Amino acid sequence: MAAAPPPIRPGCHRPLWQRLWPAALLALAMAAVLGFGLHRHLSFDSLRANRAWLQAFVEADAAWAALSAFAVYVTAVALSIPGAVILTIAIGFLFGTLAGGAIAAAGATVGATAVFLLARSTLGAALAERAGPAVKCMEDGFRRNAFSYLLALRLVPVFPFCLVNLVPALLGVPVRTYVAATLVGILPGTFVFAAVGAGLGSMLDSPEGLSAAAMLKPEILLALGGLALLALLPVAYRRIRCR
Repeated sequence: MAAAPPPIRPGCHRPLWQRLWPAALLALAMAAVLGFGLHRHLSFDSLRANRAWLQAFVEADAAWAALSAFAVYVTAVALSIPGAVILTIAIGFLFGTLAGGAIAAAGATVGATAVFLLARSTLGAALAERAGPAVKCMEDGFRRNAFSYLLALRLVPVFPFCLVNLVPALLGVPVRTYVAATLVGILPGTFVFAAVGAGLGSMLDSPEGLSAAAMLKPEILLALGGLALLALLPVAYRRIRCR
């Protein structure tokens, strides 16, 4: 019989305010983002409207722009704000496939780790109750091989990204295992969507515009090929599980 996962550490020996202040700070940040409507900026309309300003910012100080993009990505993931795909495409549009993919992957990993560490606090049990039967669905997989199972969940998004950030902490997955599997697992999808963004920039800058000739550029073909491979991942995953 498989060994039970390590118990969730409640941290009950710390004062209540020390256990609750991270969650309170996170709740305030989420309220501020929603209250000021900042989440609405994660859209293609916003990217199109601010394109010239963003490109000028990158050209003026690429290092500071990259750090800002990283911080925005960390915040979006930590606050579970929808729009990570659009944000990855935007970063790929501004920095290119390789640099943009690296920035997005680092930001997603750091943001997901922040959620993971918060879930390991005394709030973990309450969050597990709200997650419902999804925790039970994943429990056996994490017991058998936490790294391989989490890697599969990152590669093939069977469950929402924010839920996969949470459940491993509730089931006692070690931090190193979580960070390594998260980083490796999100790399393919992240670089594919960064390539989509880079291809989008190439298409918009092309004299032909949205023509057939522009669609045949290497950047566009790379992005389309990557999207096709991502679409095939769930099929491959199901066939492997059947075997």
